[in-house]
Amino acid sequence: MNEDFIQYLWRYKKFELSNLKTTKGQEVVIHKLGTHNTNNSGPDFFNAQISVEGQKWAGNVEIHMKSSDWYVHNHENDRSYDNVILHAVWEDDMAIFRKDNTSIPTLQLRDYVDNKLLTSYRNFFLQNNNKWIACENQLPLVSDFVMYNWQERLFLERLEQKSHSIVTLLKNSANNWEAVLFKLLAKNFGLKVNSEAFLSLANSFDFSIVQKCSRNLNRVEALFFGQAGFLEVESEIQYVHDLQQEYDFLKHKFHLDTKGVIPLQFFRLRPSNFPTIRLAQLAKLYSTHQQLFAKVIETNESKDFYELFKVDTSDFWKNHYTFEKESTPRKKNITPSFIDLILINTIIPIKFVYAKYQGKNPEDEVFDLISQLHYEKNSIITNFLDAGVEIKNALHSQAMIQLKNKYCDQKACLKCAIGNYLLNQD
Repeated sequence: MNEDFIQYLWRYKKFELSNLKTTKGQEVVIHKLGTHNTNNSGPDFFNAQISVEGQKWAGNVEIHMKSSDWYVHNHENDRSYDNVILHAVWEDDMAIFRKDNTSIPTLQLRDYVDNKLLTSYRNFFLQNNNKWIACENQLPLVSDFVMYNWQERLFLERLEQKSHSIVTLLKNSANNWEAVLFKLLAKNFGLKVNSEAFLSLANSFDFSIVQKCSRNLNRVEALFFGQAGFLEVESEIQYVHDLQQEYDFLKHKFHLDTKGVIPLQFFRLRPSNFPTIRLAQLAKLYSTHQQLFAKVIETNESKDFYELFKVDTSDFWKNHYTFEKESTPRKKNITPSFIDLILINTIIPIKFVYAKYQGKNPEDEVFDLISQLHYEKNSIITNFLDAGVEIKNALHSQAMIQLKNKYCDQKACLKCAIGNYLLNQD
């Protein structure tokens, strides 16, 4: 038993609502349960309306396992709890008083909860600790309606979380959407291993420099590879000499330095994902498309995005993976699967934030685009598929990643629509 369960009981009225009495025998009538406070501070439910012995009160409700937790959490010294009109607890073990020495009415919820619900709770939440997730054997029991609606909510929740970093980048770049898109794309091109390193590289110079260089691929490459530290080598290759000369010019003209740039890693990466190749592709992308943000906002179909991002590299990289060693000639286009990652992690989040910034509802547009993409292949998705969850597209996979990371791993089953559904099954 934990406090989350007590909050669940209150929020969803999972207790007998008639003939309620405080621990002092006062009649309680609940008119409004209040709004659940999801912040980390303040009472658990705001703006409740409750009558005690015929006197109607408007205020807040605090939830605890035991009444004495009021003092354990030092609520008596916090003014935000002065307007608590009811203390709902599992066990009343101590009288609680306001600052004016009047007692706060206490409702002991264990006296009004059905034993069947308690048994379901114990069986479901307390006996599944050794499983991948608590409900893995019961997922096929969840109705399609519950699952699909929850997946949509989870996807939006994940988008909202991603939007926080975009808003921060906007503030730091004076609302320059093109600059923010560049930084997000750079981070995306770094993949998991080099994401922060690529972002640090993008942050090491002003985006206006990219714009000034964008019509010259060799110049953009010199900027990216120079800031990454790859040009600090001795080489007899003409291409490398050309980049070094170009970078020296840019370095002096724009007062560039590499302070704060995180070293890029090659370890355990497939050659196609080497940071050299990803930087070459990013350089080609920005030399091919000026004002990329405007094109991203105007584009809504996945097939059009595949065309927009279908770039390769300069000739040197067609037979190289690093500056040092020549390899078998091969085109190194940005693949459709990598474009899917760009769409999921960069394009859809920035379109979502931009629509909200303009006062529009972005949900239909992002739902339509994400539903056109293939779902990701990783261990989380594989385990959900094995457990019988239907995953048709990237909306579903993004939702299930959010579910696993933010609910299953946190044991937040009572805040999950799936957990709530299963808990209420006979």
